[in-house]
Amino acid sequence: MIRVLLADDQALIRGGFRALLEAEDDLEVVAEAANGEQAVALALEHRPDVALVDIQMPVMDGIEATRRIAADERLSGTHVVILTNYGLDEYVVNALRAGAGGFLVKDTEPADLLQGVRVAARGDALLSPAITRRLIGEYVSRRPGPSPEALGVLTNREREVTALVARGLSNDEIAAHMVISPTTAKTHVSRAMTKLRARDRAQLVVFAYESGLVAPRHGGMDVDH
Repeated sequence: MIRVLLADDQALIRGGFRALLEAEDDLEVVAEAANGEQAVALALEHRPDVALVDIQMPVMDGIEATRRIAADERLSGTHVVILTNYGLDEYVVNALRAGAGGFLVKDTEPADLLQGVRVAARGDALLSPAITRRLIGEYVSRRPGPSPEALGVLTNREREVTALVARGLSNDEIAAHMVISPTTAKTHVSRAMTKLRARDRAQLVVFAYESGLVAPRHGGMDVDH
């Protein structure tokens, strides 16, 4: 059973999400929060697998709530998914930096929302290749990030898998691309995340672009360095 925390200041939104999630046999809403402060407190109380967190909330916004949840070792098993009305924007990027594992637009199709919750519960990033390119092209590349020297902690294999993660490939796809087993691919990804202190794949994606390991190219394609 995947345990979910809902955090949104609009009761109607929370009610709609609850009804949708609890209609599924493998999903359960364990708590609802109306602001970020409540979200952090309820996360600590219930230890959900997934926290669906709205960005703009009173008392404490979703970015700060995400930062506190991601920084708390007691909540290492909780994956934050940001809910937004507007798709990709500066708030979402800041939330990803704060430790969110991805984001969903509130008007997304119900089936996509349900799949997104399940993906997040597995610890995978909710970042499609198209979203990744927009994320980097529009925001991340404008800011100073880790220096290329920061990549020195990675082996060549780990650099390669990090670049492939940044392109949006799954572990199975990485394995096929590199002609290695999925288990080996997963190991390389896990080691890269550990060395770079990335909470999840979303942070690994941001690091890959900010450090210059992967760079946006005009037209939306990615280039490895």
